[in-house]
Amino acid sequence: MATKRDYYEILGVQKSAGADEIKSAYRKLALKYHPDRNPNDKKAAEEKFKELSEAYAVLSDPQKKAQYDQFGHEGIDSRYTSEDIFRGADFSSVFDDLGLGGINLEDILGGIFGGGGGGMFGGRRGSGGKRRGSDLQFDLEISFNEAASGVSKEFVIPRHEVCQGCKGEGTAPGSSRQTCPKCGGSGQIRSSQGFMVFSRPCDKCGGEGSIISKPCPKCRGSGRTVVDRKITVKIPAGIESGMRLRVAGEGEAGMRGGPRGDLYVLIYVRPHEIFERHGSDILCEVPVSMVDAALGTEVEVPTLKGKVRMKVPAGTQSGRIFRLRAEGMPDVHSGIRGDEHVRVIVETPAAMNESQKRLLREFAKASGEETFPKAASFIRKIKSFFR
Repeated sequence: MATKRDYYEILGVQKSAGADEIKSAYRKLALKYHPDRNPNDKKAAEEKFKELSEAYAVLSDPQKKAQYDQFGHEGIDSRYTSEDIFRGADFSSVFDDLGLGGINLEDILGGIFGGGGGGMFGGRRGSGGKRRGSDLQFDLEISFNEAASGVSKEFVIPRHEVCQGCKGEGTAPGSSRQTCPKCGGSGQIRSSQGFMVFSRPCDKCGGEGSIISKPCPKCRGSGRTVVDRKITVKIPAGIESGMRLRVAGEGEAGMRGGPRGDLYVLIYVRPHEIFERHGSDILCEVPVSMVDAALGTEVEVPTLKGKVRMKVPAGTQSGRIFRLRAEGMPDVHSGIRGDEHVRVIVETPAAMNESQKRLLREFAKASGEETFPKAASFIRKIKSFFR
């Protein structure tokens, strides 16, 4: 399978480029590689135009751009379909300064993407006014332990549902929608300039292609009403903060019988008081007294599955890390658990009484190089350095 080119490379901009620079770069290249401007090599121009438009659709969307910057093409392809990539992209404003309203990207890209102008950019108006519902996002916070084990969460979201009074038609009982006399049902008023075709929504029907003489009293002609819906989502074990779960068909209801949008659940995992996560591994710090570290001991260590006993050998230095295999987080894809790393922190005595201080001084006098080999080695290096 061919490797996709970097989106920034495609548009010829740096990763630090702002929204205006990205838009300007896309506009310049889109005009250059428009298929109608390249009649001698139209197929190659169509592929180039498609590549440019996909790069712009991702980099002009802050959320998709952040996903791409962090995970590359895999982060986009694993979370978005081809339709999702283009949905909501603001192509129209790229060409606003030509003074002819919004450019009709559905007509320009429809044939290239095999869509025939059918909804890749959020759905065309007219032809009955069917439009796909908008996607929704819900931010969900879970605990560290819930992320480790997986959990089902229930929450309520307000969303548009099909109006039960008019069954989504927007008309009052006994009435029906009428074809717009100004646009003839297309919902668009079009004009052209050279190879570019421009369109703007019909000002009489608002781009719907039809008009309502008697609107439904319940939804006021919109065909939808806002309803609170209870949603249950299953969160897989090992999920990390920033990951999104897609719940197909749980977004806003479509207009005039159009399909529902999707619901995206953005996960936030609360930090743990003891554990620090690093991918599938976790880190835990355990304090050990100076005496126990010197003589060796066993300590009780917390894990995600309970407490375990861990041996600390004699002479353990502060900062030494021990590994507990398969005691970490499960990988969200494979389910394989990482490890738990336990960092031993040797605690120096504080607030000692005179008797304790005297014993330590006696211990220090009796100690030689064999007791503190690192200190002795360091002193020798210092002496050698200043000779």
